[in-house]
Amino acid sequence: MHPLLFGIRLVVFDLDGTLVDSVPDLAAAVDATLADLGLPPPGAARVRDWVGNGSLKLMERALADARGVAPDEALLARAHDGFLAHYGRAPSARTRLYPGVREGLAALHGRGLPLALVTNKPSAFIAPILAGVGLEAYFGLCLGGDSLARKKPDPAPLRHAAAHFEVAPAASLMVGDSRHDIAAGKAAGFRTLALPYGYNHGEPVADSRPDGIVESLADLV
Repeated sequence: MHPLLFGIRLVVFDLDGTLVDSVPDLAAAVDATLADLGLPPPGAARVRDWVGNGSLKLMERALADARGVAPDEALLARAHDGFLAHYGRAPSARTRLYPGVREGLAALHGRGLPLALVTNKPSAFIAPILAGVGLEAYFGLCLGGDSLARKKPDPAPLRHAAAHFEVAPAASLMVGDSRHDIAAGKAAGFRTLALPYGYNHGEPVADSRPDGIVESLADLV
């Protein structure tokens, strides 16, 4: 067992860039939305650096990149609605698990540790994606970016998860791939663990000074 797990009674995971590579599906929806607006598609490589702050911010970044100026509220709302419609048709068609994810979750779950999922993705997409990649059985709580009034990097969702399972923050671990995950974990009083392969706006997640870094979730167990 990884040393960071000693004394831990709750493990909270991010989704995109931590458990799954969802960029192919996100990029397809962004490209289709911009095409509907007569704008050039950015493609997966650019979308990868925009993921992490929820779907509204994703579309704001995509529109600003395509037009050269920040969108007004009306255009952003129209684009966001279009994105949700496109993405909702097939949110897990191209999404894949990262290596070691299933093994790591199965081992933690087998030890009786409660597991939670806290993502900034709209909550409506969580269940279809988990079912699509076969992870739906592992999580006792799933929170999306619209589940509470605030989302990561605010610590509120993590504190909510700890309270839900009646576990002290100091006995909880936040596992993610971005500075938002690490910031939320630190602010909530959690231990923090980072994975270096995900989406962090092109920056090394080590710069956020997590308590630990592993190359794969399989390394936890």
